[in-house]
Amino acid sequence: MKDLPNVDGELFRVPDNDAVFAASPSSHPPRILLLYGSLRERSFSRLATEEAARLLRAMGAETRIFNPAGLPLPDAAPVDHPKVAELRALAAWSEGMVWCSPERHGAMTGIMKAQIDWIPLSLGGVRPTQGKTLAVMQVCGGSQSFNAVNQLRVLGRWMRMVTIPNQSSMAKAYLEFDDNDRMKPSPFYDRIVDVMEELVKFTLLVRDRSDYLVDRYSERKESAEEVARRVNQRAH
Repeated sequence: MKDLPNVDGELFRVPDNDAVFAASPSSHPPRILLLYGSLRERSFSRLATEEAARLLRAMGAETRIFNPAGLPLPDAAPVDHPKVAELRALAAWSEGMVWCSPERHGAMTGIMKAQIDWIPLSLGGVRPTQGKTLAVMQVCGGSQSFNAVNQLRVLGRWMRMVTIPNQSSMAKAYLEFDDNDRMKPSPFYDRIVDVMEELVKFTLLVRDRSDYLVDRYSERKESAEEVARRVNQRAH
């Protein structure tokens, strides 16, 4: 460590292959929370989300879909509001998520952003999203765009999630569903199959070792300094 005078040698860790794979694989189904970003009666983001949930269940996952109807705007209600409490409990339950938003005015919807804003970066010392997997999707009213999924990726990084490489953007979504609100066969449908398959694989890979994967030198250092301050306070 002589070449790294700014590094605390006691807190520095060399990433270790054995440590990455030390945890025994969990046997329960992957737990996936799905969020969508529209309150319309026939919401194509909801219909796409429901298709994604069917695929996830066929792949062995357990799914929960959060209905954003009745969720207040961020900071417009206390955190014990029933819809806020429901969303936060689902976020804590999940091991991975799917976020699906319509694109409105070149961006994700406010409904989508409000749900993510209600999920805190930390809650009682626990980060409810850190190290969990994420798949992003969007539905478009016109030609294919990637504005919403790009923004969702930024939010996923900010929430310290492992956002998978693949994604789905459905053009002219109103043409992709039949009269029974089921998605028609198409390359857009095949892409959702791809995305859900990748999400399950990444969730199986990450879920038992996310604590190790997101363990950070800076946070170990900060925690050590907090302990030192507490000890010093008790000494006076």
